[in-house]
Amino acid sequence: MKITNIFSAAAALILAFAITGCESEKEFKIIDGNLPIKTSSLYMVGNATPNGWSIDSPTPLTATDEDPLVFVWEGDLYAGEMKLCLVPGSWDVPFIRPLTAGTEIGREDISDAPFKMHAGNPDDKWNVTAAGTYSLSFDLRNWTMSTRFLKEPDGPAIEPIVADVLYIVGDATPNGWSIDAPTETEKVSDFIFRYEGPLVSGEMKACISAGSWDVEFIRPLSDQCTIGKDGAESNDFVYSASPDNKWKITDSGNYRLTFDLENWTIETEYLGEIIAVKDPIETSTLFMIGDATPNGWSMDDATELTVSPDNKYVFTWEGQLVSGIMKVCTERDGTFSCPFIRPSSPDCEISSSGVAAPDFVYTKNPDDQWRVTEAGKYRLTFDLENWTIKAEYLGTGNDDSKKPIETATLFMIGDATPNGWSMDDATELTVSQDNKYVFTWEGQLVSGTMKVCTERDGTFSCPFIRPSSPDCEISSSGVAAPDFVYTKNPDDQWRVTEAGKYRLTFDLENWTIKAEYLGTGNDDSKKPIETATLFMIGDATPNGWSMDDATELTVSQDNKYVFTWEGQLVSGTMKVCTERDGTFSCPFIRPSSPDCEISSAGVAATDFVYTKDPDDQWRVTEAGKYRLTFDLENWTIKAEKLN
Repeated sequence: MKITNIFSAAAALILAFAITGCESEKEFKIIDGNLPIKTSSLYMVGNATPNGWSIDSPTPLTATDEDPLVFVWEGDLYAGEMKLCLVPGSWDVPFIRPLTAGTEIGREDISDAPFKMHAGNPDDKWNVTAAGTYSLSFDLRNWTMSTRFLKEPDGPAIEPIVADVLYIVGDATPNGWSIDAPTETEKVSDFIFRYEGPLVSGEMKACISAGSWDVEFIRPLSDQCTIGKDGAESNDFVYSASPDNKWKITDSGNYRLTFDLENWTIETEYLGEIIAVKDPIETSTLFMIGDATPNGWSMDDATELTVSPDNKYVFTWEGQLVSGIMKVCTERDGTFSCPFIRPSSPDCEISSSGVAAPDFVYTKNPDDQWRVTEAGKYRLTFDLENWTIKAEYLGTGNDDSKKPIETATLFMIGDATPNGWSMDDATELTVSQDNKYVFTWEGQLVSGTMKVCTERDGTFSCPFIRPSSPDCEISSSGVAAPDFVYTKNPDDQWRVTEAGKYRLTFDLENWTIKAEYLGTGNDDSKKPIETATLFMIGDATPNGWSMDDATELTVSQDNKYVFTWEGQLVSGTMKVCTERDGTFSCPFIRPSSPDCEISSAGVAATDFVYTKDPDDQWRVTEAGKYRLTFDLENWTIKAEKLN
């Protein structure tokens, strides 16, 4: 179904007759403001609504007989968030939202409050603060909504839950969030199930079957109901698919949980601290992963440690670590569901001083990791019998790590580069005829970030040439620091702070970059844009973000570079392209600075750019009828508000 915010010509004529009618002496009047949202369906989605965040089956509202553009609904809402859409099945469509993010719906009635409608960000939503039975009304003719709080929520209809098994799942439980292998409880009688064992700080809920999240769960009455040393905040639970309420374990320890599936209650008892059982960890292999390690988070390429020939429980590794985090596992488990060797406290530091605490744990949860705070060459030793780690700093390691980078090709990607983040179209540099390690490129860069790689790797899992510190600036003054690194992680990038024409030189033997600013580059970059068609998209335009229905402009009969359009714009953003490219990977005509305003005063800046990135757009701040003119020869836009 196609939704537009403009009147048809016929509707305009009817409106004109209605205004003049029998009083032809009156002047023709233009109606300003939002036009009716014409649709035969309306849905709400969110964890406050009966069907939760399911965009494939959101909760429908009903059109009234009196006015088909007024939709109503009556039923139970939960505490949580919500927004509305006209069609199910996609998050990319425009949504009806409050004017201000977090606008509350609660026990106090709302009458004829205005709303807005747009796709994308900001993702503003209503916040339902009190669960209960509500009456909702959305007037799509006048863009207003009303609510009435009818009554407190009914208590759940408690019927015995018949089950053979009961599982607990969550990062507080021994098996974490694995729904395929959740932690099983013991069946004591027909309706009584008991778990006795460790729980760590985190969340949990319970279910009577494994393997799917699309089932009903046993949950607390309210989200984040606490369980700690002093017991449970509330002993009652519900059995439902939504909202996704979970218990919050506040004190790690050993617990006894007793679930009564007949009376829908839970009893909790804190049994004491977790006493770690430190039997030797039996394994013939050991691997480390993380953005601090040479191969990053790739489980397939996880960095292997070497077992000692004298002690099967001692594993060592020597090499370069960068700033970042890491953990260790006994197998290359692509599911990441295996237990990991971790520090005994979060973000335990590894630095030139060694490791902050030598002991470790071996668990699935919580996901604690070591944090390397100083890049350099290290020797790591893991003792799996005594559950300890030793970290020795061996220096910067620069001499070993900076061997010449051998490659026949070099490419750069990023929103600062001509082809943006497209790896398939990554911008290629040219190798010097005199030195196989020197690559250069000359052309236009825009404000944004960039990094460099030796191959067009569509998986983005290859190592990249990066600055030695995050957000190293490239500007008319050159590059802030000439040295670079060649790593998978962390994902540091150069930041271009001044758009213009540059010459970049990469020396892969000495690991340096040189950036020379050659001027604005406007003369070269602003050749006339050759196209027979021009289209605009955005939530400010009649057909929104639909590329298939992108609004077409009209080419001048006198000048093939001048395109115009006249019609209704609403508050929102927009950009312009030369083709209806359903992939959205084409370059766009954009303002030369982010959020350049279009209003009754015209356009804040008349010049535009033609790039893939960054995704800057014009922002229409006043709804109304406009005439837009794009001059593709001189790269200018003109905006005239007609009412």
